[in-house]
Amino acid sequence: MVEQTDFRGCALVANGKSVVYEVSQGFADARSGTRCTADTRFQIASVSKQFTAAAIMLLVERGVVALDHEVSRWIGDCPPSWRGITVHHLLTHTSGLGHWEDFPELDLTAWLAPDEAVKVFQEASPKFKVSSDWYYSSPAYVLLARIVEEAGTEPYPRFLTRQIFEPLGLSNTFAGSPAGRCEVATGYAGTTVAPSFELDSLGMGAGDIWSTTGDLLRWDRALATGEFLGGESRRLMFTSHAATGIGQLDAYGYGWQLGRVAGHEVRCHSGDNNGFKAFNAWFPKLSAYVIVLSNHNETDPAALTVRLTEEHIIGARR
Repeated sequence: MVEQTDFRGCALVANGKSVVYEVSQGFADARSGTRCTADTRFQIASVSKQFTAAAIMLLVERGVVALDHEVSRWIGDCPPSWRGITVHHLLTHTSGLGHWEDFPELDLTAWLAPDEAVKVFQEASPKFKVSSDWYYSSPAYVLLARIVEEAGTEPYPRFLTRQIFEPLGLSNTFAGSPAGRCEVATGYAGTTVAPSFELDSLGMGAGDIWSTTGDLLRWDRALATGEFLGGESRRLMFTSHAATGIGQLDAYGYGWQLGRVAGHEVRCHSGDNNGFKAFNAWFPKLSAYVIVLSNHNETDPAALTVRLTEEHIIGARR
């Protein structure tokens, strides 16, 4: 059981319509002695990419954005090497753009004007010819958030709030800086507070969302039931568009990793920000969900997801 480990954070398992397991454990903020509760909001890191992709698909449904639009249609001063890179390629990590380690000049904990960040991305040569390979790229999702701002004509966090969070009742979910917000966890590396990633610029669209296990369950169910997005949009999100070559999560859709966990088909995403770890897993054929959020660098959310799946979903059906 998780309670017998040093896990710090919140975890939830839902089997069908019922929550069959839920735990909140450890300190949300050790300095103040505030403990984690079901209402504690964590950085969900790259799980945020699910929402970025959904925002794009909303704009596609409205006829404002097309998946085959080139990036240069929405973002100015694109270099010749970006010719042919489309919204689809950004969503699927097949654009050739690099990940954070390919931009050592960037400090992920410091503010950088969004236009300056885009310039840094534009100055680097793509790692391969567009669509010829797969390479995970958070900068690609920063660009997608910029496209949402341009096409949606409002700041990205506000677009998410008005178009996704509020309509779905995700009242404990927000994007960007937590300044002035309550019930937010502090991230830790060991016993030391971990410097937070800058979520309003470099993190935007790539890993900027805070949420709870309960809100993520509502999010997953909204996609599962068709409450959010049309059938074709959801089909595209969960179609294998690219092979990742990463273990059993060997395919990528639009903002979702696809493959198998604990031997069962899964739609999921992991998250890893400084001081925060996350895993959001939906098992469509089992109608089951496992969500793990932690504010500690040493947590292995994928391994914990496997354990919770085996104990509370597979084990319960034997």
